[in-house]
Amino acid sequence: MRDPSPYRVCFVCTGNICRSPMAESVFRAHAVEAGLDGRLEVDSAGTGPWHEGDGADRRAIDVLTAHDYEQDHIARQFRAEWFDRLDLVIALDSGHLHELRALAPTPHDAAKVRLLRSYDPDADHDALGGLDVPDPYFGGLDDFEECLEMIEAASGGLLDAVAEAIDASGKDTESATVENASAADGPDAGKESA
Repeated sequence: MRDPSPYRVCFVCTGNICRSPMAESVFRAHAVEAGLDGRLEVDSAGTGPWHEGDGADRRAIDVLTAHDYEQDHIARQFRAEWFDRLDLVIALDSGHLHELRALAPTPHDAAKVRLLRSYDPDADHDALGGLDVPDPYFGGLDDFEECLEMIEAASGGLLDAVAEAIDASGKDTESATVENASAADGPDAGKESA
């Protein structure tokens, strides 16, 4: 009998070179620390094709490295057909949220899309843009540091929600690992079994 598939989470921002690869790296590290590696797959994508095939922005890499997060990233564009295999699609701002929900083939798929900062108990849920992680691309290193702080603040709540969903669904597998998908043709592309 085949083991159930791992729980799959994909972080999505605009070009997949700043916010979403940072969120992917942070969340993967938290998942490994919580012992969820083997039960969870984490990756990221962008809503547009502008940076497909590129690595993460140098400033994102510098900030992740300074905070001891590993990353090995190749940008790619999110595709509607991935919804079928994903359990959760995490948008980095409300523009991404609306774009991804509009792209979703079914209402069930649209319901998989959530804002990252909705998992941060200290985020201002009532403020305009209060749940957005601002795009640091046109800013400096301080903007990337602020972005990382917002991602870290939401990661604990997201991890709790994912762990609960994994337990509730019975998704588990010995062979899956928490890795980065690097090819552009699906959420499982580039993943290897342990």
